[in-house]
Amino acid sequence: MCTAEDHPARAAARARTTAGLDARLVRCRACPRLVAWREETARTGRAAFRGQEYWGRPVPGFGPPDAALLISGLAPAAHGGNRTGRMFTGDRAGDLLYATLYELGLASRETVTGRDDGLELYGVRVTAPVHCAPPDNRPTPGERDACRPWLAREARLLRPTLRSVVVLGGFGWQAALPALAEAGWLVPRPRPKFGHGVRTVLAPASPGDPPLTVFGSYHVSQRNVFTGRLTREMLREVLAEAARTAGLPVAE
Repeated sequence: MCTAEDHPARAAARARTTAGLDARLVRCRACPRLVAWREETARTGRAAFRGQEYWGRPVPGFGPPDAALLISGLAPAAHGGNRTGRMFTGDRAGDLLYATLYELGLASRETVTGRDDGLELYGVRVTAPVHCAPPDNRPTPGERDACRPWLAREARLLRPTLRSVVVLGGFGWQAALPALAEAGWLVPRPRPKFGHGVRTVLAPASPGDPPLTVFGSYHVSQRNVFTGRLTREMLREVLAEAARTAGLPVAE
């Protein structure tokens, strides 16, 4: 269990940079069920990855500290991010996400394998509303809320440059809007509903600051891809529009 000083709300608030935030985040032990699951999975592993040392900790966000576009989606996979230590790395969902970013000119590599593969993101940061791998890929609402201070602080630290956010999946949408409100944007009431291709513009809480455009996309999960609910073309369209809105150059 975490101490009072290590509680996410206190620990996140003390971070002054994204690097500092990440360093605090990886020590988080706020959710006993998630801690037990991520560490047990790291101990037992999977036959396909025999001999590999698992990360087995909360997975921090990845990307430059002055990103204009933030992508947030649930959650580190047990044998993906929980193994590699980097968001959406080591599983098929991440393969699709990063390959699409590469196609758009927003990533340096099409294929990603681990933290030492040389991947760079250009103007994009990738994060999650829950930073630990959850059993059955399903965190509880309480675990989502416990992790919110990390996402809120990350968005606040990015606020000088952040212009658009892509939220993957309905669960992520429910987590992102309250976190963005905490980070300094005004969320309309009633809250906008999630849907693929939905967009909403959040006004800044401080007059004179730029607005933030939030886009919804179906999650890049294998289930969504296998059933055809999300195609690569659908994902590319949302990411390209979000990047343009953020002022990032997009490869045609």
